[in-house]
Amino acid sequence: MAINVDVSKLDELILLISNSVDEKQKRILLGKATEVYGRGGATHVKELTGVAFSTLHSGNVEANSEEGIVSDGRTRREGAGRKPFAEHHPDVIKAIEKIIDGQTYGDPSKVIHWVPQSMSLRKIEAILLDEYGIQISHVKVSQLLTDMGYSKQVNQKMLQVGEPSPDRDEQFGIINDLAKQYLEAGDPVISVDTKKKENIGNFKNNGAEYRKTKDPRKVWDHDFPVAELGKVNPYGVYVLNSNTGFINLGTDHDTSEFAVTSIAAWWDSCGKNSFPEARRIYITCDGGGSNSSRSRAWKCELQELADYTGLEIMVSHYPPGASKWNKIEHRMFCYISKNWQGKPLIDIETVVSLISNTTTKNGLKIDCLVDNNVYAIGRKVSDEELAQVNHIPYERLGKWNYTIMPNCKE
Repeated sequence: MAINVDVSKLDELILLISNSVDEKQKRILLGKATEVYGRGGATHVKELTGVAFSTLHSGNVEANSEEGIVSDGRTRREGAGRKPFAEHHPDVIKAIEKIIDGQTYGDPSKVIHWVPQSMSLRKIEAILLDEYGIQISHVKVSQLLTDMGYSKQVNQKMLQVGEPSPDRDEQFGIINDLAKQYLEAGDPVISVDTKKKENIGNFKNNGAEYRKTKDPRKVWDHDFPVAELGKVNPYGVYVLNSNTGFINLGTDHDTSEFAVTSIAAWWDSCGKNSFPEARRIYITCDGGGSNSSRSRAWKCELQELADYTGLEIMVSHYPPGASKWNKIEHRMFCYISKNWQGKPLIDIETVVSLISNTTTKNGLKIDCLVDNNVYAIGRKVSDEELAQVNHIPYERLGKWNYTIMPNCKE
């Protein structure tokens, strides 16, 4: 090999510079170096750096041709380099979304978004290969999830104490299937729950609001409730069909009677006008509290509602520890909390105003009524009373899914 320079020193210089420049500069440097080394220079540079002959040729072209030089700050020409994985497998994004979203992604009637238990990057990798024929590493799955907007989040108190129900995922599937059937038929699908009790008064409310600098809102220095001001129990109804909500703002106890009265108040003020042809309704709710799946009083009150409205009332309860998937939590309650963050709930009128003025970019509208009725606690329902409930368990997981039929009036 005919080289008219001190090869060892040139080699050292080439390696030093090539390791401290960007990809484009390195390509041009090595391409030009092939000329400096003379005959056999390309082979020598390839053995020295491990760079492919095609890259050395491209660098030589860029060094000697203005057309070959990228002038817009790119280190590669547009379109150069390895194509993104999603371009070779255009279905991979939708496939991953289906896997991590409980096999129901893209369904507008979906009530809940959940990640099946035991799901992991390696599990997703295996499902993509077995069910979709897409060979991909778990590392690439992680990169795609990041590109799709998923990220690691800070800790939240969301884990269930004790073992989760073995019927958890099946129940989620049942809720989705039933909701889809009702929505496609144009029948009302509502998600219900009681929002956290709130003290009335000039108490600190979590969050911040915009005010003049160094002019924070002054609130009481304690959180003890004031008896004469009381508390409020906001019982909510979220309508999936129309992205609308209703709050029955109770001032007494949160009981089964109060829960069903709130649903009846929604039906009388909004529901029957929005669904004049409805003969049935689907209610999704938590498994505990005033609408507990085990509550006899809840079922008896629903029977009265069914008789009053003439509606067949289908109910599905979320499994224990899964209340965070209740649609009302992240479609309505979270926006109410956001709207009144940093603002003391001075009186009931303030609460009503803040709830009623809660909106979202997707058009959420919420009506709010004040309920001053007294609801007695500790109601006992006898076996005879329970026997009068026209209760029909669903074909699957009847403890959580059932229909209350109206009793025929003579």
